[in-house]
Amino acid sequence: MGWSWRIGRIAGIDVHVHLTFLLLLAWLGFANYLAGGAAAAIRGLGLILTLFGIVVLHELGHSLAARRFGIETRDITLLPIGGVARLERMPEEPAQELVVALAGPAVNVVLAAGIYVASFGRGVLPVFETFSGLGSFISQIFWVNVGLAVFNLLPAFPMDGGRVLRALLAMRMDYLRATQIAAGIGQGMAWLFGLLGLLFNPFLVFIALFVWIGAAQEASMVQMRSALDGIPVRNAMITEFHVLEPNDTLARAVEHILAGFQQDFPVVEDGRPVGVLTRNDLAAGLAQRGPEALVGEFMHRGCATTDPREMLQVAFARLQDHDCHVLPVVQDGQLLGLLTGDNVAEVLMIQQALREARRASQQASRTG
Repeated sequence: MGWSWRIGRIAGIDVHVHLTFLLLLAWLGFANYLAGGAAAAIRGLGLILTLFGIVVLHELGHSLAARRFGIETRDITLLPIGGVARLERMPEEPAQELVVALAGPAVNVVLAAGIYVASFGRGVLPVFETFSGLGSFISQIFWVNVGLAVFNLLPAFPMDGGRVLRALLAMRMDYLRATQIAAGIGQGMAWLFGLLGLLFNPFLVFIALFVWIGAAQEASMVQMRSALDGIPVRNAMITEFHVLEPNDTLARAVEHILAGFQQDFPVVEDGRPVGVLTRNDLAAGLAQRGPEALVGEFMHRGCATTDPREMLQVAFARLQDHDCHVLPVVQDGQLLGLLTGDNVAEVLMIQQALREARRASQQASRTG
């Protein structure tokens, strides 16, 4: 995620903090300082830092539950609205997704229960008293955990409750249909958040936007996966393309770009792929060294590849996770083709057109 920095590593997972989170800390510290001086600023920042420590534990709950099913987590990023754990992939079985989705709120429930038991309930005031300035730090942390558990279980993507709802629905119906229903409910809740935000708290408008976009993206992603299901890479790869060698000049890449539509080039050595020169690499090389610079100086090395027999949805997910913008299709060390986002989009367009043609044919046969 752009504009974020690594601050540590827990259980083998990198933890990042986003620039907006640092801006939130600065703003809250300044606001508390104006309201009550240095002591209030320190107390406010302490509460926020503790809150986001709890958020990290929440995301670790998801990550460690996913690890039980063989799914690793790329990283955890702290944002002003919470945390995001980027899993390598979502669980394929609804029961597994249910466990992973519930693991985060379960961490908050355990923390809240532990605080209550440790304080014998005496340090925990009612929620309204706690946040009116009378509550102790312990009481505030208790209600923060309760709030996180409840809020995250609201049935709206991308919160945990949306995934719980989708998993429960997917146990009874098609996964795509389950996602569409859960996304629709999530977007309905986004409207509710937006209305309440306009009436009471503007921050809820921001949450509404986040939920609306998250629900739409989830529905779109699952629909794309469904459309690509069962299609091998060989049916979508580009087979007519130019290649470069490490000792070619950037001027040669410029010639290919100006002569056709290819923007990213596999780089081969003795017939075997060794890297990719992207359009951004080319622009950076031309700006720094000019057209006589060598391709090998600016190409991406170690880019991911795919096999022509691999399923397209798996290869496309890998393509989205790398900066090379193109996946060389390799079999037995030989370059057979290229896979790009553009030609995957073309496959989707063709599949959609064929589905519409089949539906039109079926409707015509029924009416006839």
